[in-house]
Amino acid sequence: MNSVQLVGRLTKDPVVSYSSTTQNAVARFTVAVDRIPDKNGNKQADFISCVAFGKSAEFIEKYFNKGKAISLTGRIQTGSYEKNGQKIYTTDVVADRVEFVPGSNNEGGSSFSGAGQQASPAESTGGYTPEGFKLMTEDDIPF
Repeated sequence: MNSVQLVGRLTKDPVVSYSSTTQNAVARFTVAVDRIPDKNGNKQADFISCVAFGKSAEFIEKYFNKGKAISLTGRIQTGSYEKNGQKIYTTDVVADRVEFVPGSNNEGGSSFSGAGQQASPAESTGGYTPEGFKLMTEDDIPF
């Protein structure tokens, strides 16, 4: 099963663009995720490239920026492209569900899964969940 769960902070503001064919939003962002400190107590982090599509991308653009804590679930997706005659390989986490991190400086504690529904009380501390967001299908993904 290809499933990823991350909790970390955005390293910079998300970059949002729109696909030329479907006009769906595409948000690219990097999440810094702390590792367990080593035996000497030194802290390290991994910097994970992430992408979200459609209304999820618009939600991230509106509510998340550099330094904001984020929790997301999704899947790892690999790909490749040619650049200057050389093949470049990519690995991204495709975010299917995005949540504010309770107790952080984010507004509220709600989540967004692309379906326009607030998380259950066990998953959320309450707050704002945008309306009108719909679940994306595989046809909405531009590749």
